Amino acid sequence: MENSKEMRNWLDAFKLDHPLVIAGPCSAETEEQVLKIAHELKDSDVSVFRAGIWKPRTRPGGFEGVGEIGLKWLKKAKEETGLLMGTEVATAAHCKLALEYDIDVLWVGARTTANPFAVQEIADTLKGTDKIVLIKNPVNPDMALWLGGVERLYAAGIRKLGVIHRGFSTYQKTKYRNIPEWQIAIELQNKFPDLPLIIDPSHITGNRDMILEVTQEALDLNYDGMIIETHIDPDNAWSDAAQQVTPTALKQIFKDLKIRKQTGDTADFENKMTKLRANIDVLDANLLELLGKRMQVASEIGQVKKDANVAVLQNSRWNEIQAKMTAEGAKKGLSEEFIIKLFKGIHQESIEQQEKILNS
Repeated sequence: MENSKEMRNWLDAFKLDHPLVIAGPCSAETEEQVLKIAHELKDSDVSVFRAGIWKPRTRPGGFEGVGEIGLKWLKKAKEETGLLMGTEVATAAHCKLALEYDIDVLWVGARTTANPFAVQEIADTLKGTDKIVLIKNPVNPDMALWLGGVERLYAAGIRKLGVIHRGFSTYQKTKYRNIPEWQIAIELQNKFPDLPLIIDPSHITGNRDMILEVTQEALDLNYDGMIIETHIDPDNAWSDAAQQVTPTALKQIFKDLKIRKQTGDTADFENKMTKLRANIDVLDANLLELLGKRMQVASEIGQVKKDANVAVLQNSRWNEIQAKMTAEGAKKGLSEEFIIKLFKGIHQESIEQQEKILNS
């Protein structure tokens, strides 16, 4: 699969003067709920109404969706509002029913993307469809798995494709429900700049108060759209209550978002950017120089440990470094998340340098 301008044809066909918006409840709960939310979103920036019909839960016993009857509600909502309808599919049976009820947008969820057999089953069932099919990133940060899902659908003749960035699971406690790992999405964007990229701030944050912040970050990175969970009574939603916003709140988010231009159009802008980027290049070169010197010291430490027959990993020392650098980073306006990620990478490289010495 190669990048092509044609990848954007389905998105361009909307003829929007703003990013694409997909919105609606995490789960379709009742016909009344679906219709009320759809009508609330009808005269807004929303182009696609979303609702979960089948809900894959981590553990059994929770609400797992209303099933086929929910598709009837979506069909009725489409007839009454004119909005396109979208839902998640995880099996061939889901796909067949979604096509039967003329659902316009289908997406493959994170758990399903992580299973190539399941994605292939979906691709075979949807072969040649003209529906829009979106692929969420897998649960774990795996670029190959994410792109693999897109490629399986592409190989099945599906051309209206896009990807949804919903963040990645982590065992660490962070302010996010699923950490963004922006660099992975940026890398995908660099490989396929014309493949529509949509942010899912609801699943990244797990917190309605952070929806605007994360959506703005995504738009600043030239994302093409957003999928935001919206409910008339979020606190009493049957699933993912904390991350859903009301239609009124969603419309306020639209007003507060700032849409950036992709490039500046003045000579002054270009001159300033050229100078600042030159400064960045110098600083990056200095960083590499410092990192190289740090690894030389790490190798010397490895030699001392080898001579004394001491193990490479010293947890107390690592914990000391992590605490100290996190505190120092905060003074310089750097987030704890960034500092921990940065020094974990440095620490891992130091360990590898020392292991080379010990095993030489």
